[in-house]
Amino acid sequence: MLHLEIIQERLTREYDLDLITTAPSVVYKLKLGRSKTEDARDMELHNPADMPDVNRIEEIQEPWIEATIYCPDEYLGSILKLCQDRRGIQNQLTYVGGRAQLVYELPLNEVVFDFYDRLKSISRGYASFDYHQIGHREGDLVKMSIMVNGDPVDALSMIVHRSTAEARGRGMCERLKDLIPRHLFKIPIQAAIGGKIIARETIAALRKDVTAKCYGGDISRKKKLLEKQKKGKARMREYGSVSIPQEAFIAALRMGEE
Repeated sequence: MLHLEIIQERLTREYDLDLITTAPSVVYKLKLGRSKTEDARDMELHNPADMPDVNRIEEIQEPWIEATIYCPDEYLGSILKLCQDRRGIQNQLTYVGGRAQLVYELPLNEVVFDFYDRLKSISRGYASFDYHQIGHREGDLVKMSIMVNGDPVDALSMIVHRSTAEARGRGMCERLKDLIPRHLFKIPIQAAIGGKIIARETIAALRKDVTAKCYGGDISRKKKLLEKQKKGKARMREYGSVSIPQEAFIAALRMGEE
């Protein structure tokens, strides 16, 4: 994530580019069943936005790696928890010269986000990390979409394991709620798998006191103004566009301080 921010800043400053940051992804292998118009076939999925119809998918395989981590003993517990949270499988734990050596099998999808940043953070920079790919394995994977004001944001779509989808979606919705500026209408932020909403946050609307200059008179005058404002906000929500700042895309990709 650090290199991402540095490269983005340089491209913006030196070439005056308006960049769109997308979620990092890996290459998945899909086995598709036969349909009315196509035969059964295998395909590679590079972008979650290109996910085919889930009814045709018979199997999804994701790349796995074997990672070797060296760290001081005092940080071993936190690193073990980090690897377990990322669906890791422990193969070996030995000690070399007062330092622990961990060998874990990990899904590459769980590593490309912020695994290295988290590893350096919890080890105060004293841990080293090396890995190599060991092939693909079948997994219970689903596409999670992020919708802002009812519109899907393809840049934030990702493939996640079903067991962690709800927690990941809730975390992204909470971060986006803090990062997207408030508008004059309510903005729902939702994480969805297919047609099922698994997490939701709502950004409250900015309120304008339309009755500030309405002095005295019948209370019905104020009620009419408030009702008119309510209808206007409903139209704004239906046709209004939501501006998402660039920093929100980067911050939303972080998995949190687990």
